[in-house]
Amino acid sequence: MAYNEWVEKHAKKHKSIVQKLVKQGYDKEKIIDYFDFENMKEKEFDFCPLYAKNKKCHELESLNCYLCSCPNFRFNDEGIQKVEEKTQYSFCDIDSKDGRQGVYGEKIHQDCSGCGVPHHRAYVEKHFDFDWAKIMKVCKV
Repeated sequence: MAYNEWVEKHAKKHKSIVQKLVKQGYDKEKIIDYFDFENMKEKEFDFCPLYAKNKKCHELESLNCYLCSCPNFRFNDEGIQKVEEKTQYSFCDIDSKDGRQGVYGEKIHQDCSGCGVPHHRAYVEKHFDFDWAKIMKVCKV
């Protein structure tokens, strides 16, 4: 699945959950609490395919799923640049020391598996918007 397609599909799922919570009177703090991994895997099992396996995307004791994708992730489905006959499709805008560029055949993609930046509550609070798509619009280059 292309990055654009994933972002669009995920934005719809995210918006549906947030709208439901707002209708129930949830404020920013309660919404962030709701997106805790332990809660989400029980109440929103369709949000992430890892929930069915009781598996976290990042091994953090307290994992928040509000920013399922990171606002520092940059991508272009057409490619960003050529690097030694390979095409780079994504990168980390802050060049996190915990991320890396993965080479997969002729494609280069950002591998964020070692980085938990967007899953810490303080980071979510700092970048919070009721509309996840607004937060993520900076990602497409």
